[in-house]
Amino acid sequence: MERLEDRVAVVTGGAGGIGLALGRALGEAGMRVVLADVGEDKLEAAVAELHVQGIDALGVVTDVSDPSSVQALHDATVKHHGAVHVVCNNAGIGAGAEGPLWEHEERDWQWALAVNLWGVIHGVNTFVPTLLAQGDEGHVVNTSSGNGGIAPLPNTPQYAVTKAAVVTLTECLFGQLRSVTDRVGASVLFPGPHMLRTGLFESWRTRPERFAKLRPRQTPYVTVDDLEAQMRAAGIEPRYTEPAEVAERVVAALRTNTFWILPESEHTDDSIRARADSMLARHNPDYLSPVPGGGGGRK
Repeated sequence: MERLEDRVAVVTGGAGGIGLALGRALGEAGMRVVLADVGEDKLEAAVAELHVQGIDALGVVTDVSDPSSVQALHDATVKHHGAVHVVCNNAGIGAGAEGPLWEHEERDWQWALAVNLWGVIHGVNTFVPTLLAQGDEGHVVNTSSGNGGIAPLPNTPQYAVTKAAVVTLTECLFGQLRSVTDRVGASVLFPGPHMLRTGLFESWRTRPERFAKLRPRQTPYVTVDDLEAQMRAAGIEPRYTEPAEVAERVVAALRTNTFWILPESEHTDDSIRARADSMLARHNPDYLSPVPGGGGGRK
């Protein structure tokens, strides 16, 4: 996009973590920002924080798993600002399943798919027609993860499957947009290259009733501290990427119409090559690692 100033950006999952950092960075670039999140109190606090920084911000409570809620977000944005130019489909959750995947509840899958994948689909289906109809510059940014988007961590199947799907969806979106316009683009975001301290591991606290677990959980939910301990036990020292750093990469990618928002990382490149080599050689996926964290832009 040649110009971000005075344009309108929508960010889902905008009340904290990467989403709030995106709202701040886009606002500092001169955009008017609409933050969407399922948590009303946190959303109000996030909007107030941006207002203090002089950013034009609006908050709209949104459940991305519900297409009518995403449509309401669209309508509120257009009513308030008259247009929309950038859509960051960023909302995501960790399903919090335990044990082997063949024992996971269907609701673990349903919740992850509803937010991490259908949330992106709803964002694309709802906003892209408007981006095209405006005849102006526009862009869609879909948040994936190195976990699934590059290679999966086998102990997080719901998250990895949904994030892999987001990459493929965005590739298809890019290809189809390119065939009809040179004004609207698409990018896929890989946060990282190291772990991020976001609310992902606290997703279970806001799990809606329609996706509630049917069986009592047998083990505590994994925390960031637990992941650090697992990594250190495997001889890996945890490293972190700040959400603000991720957000700045998104702003830069919008200005240059870059599809792969993928930070340079030797670990990431090694993972890509290992997977590609395994496929080309028709070998078993021995590159898979059960250890969470590390590089590859894991969110």
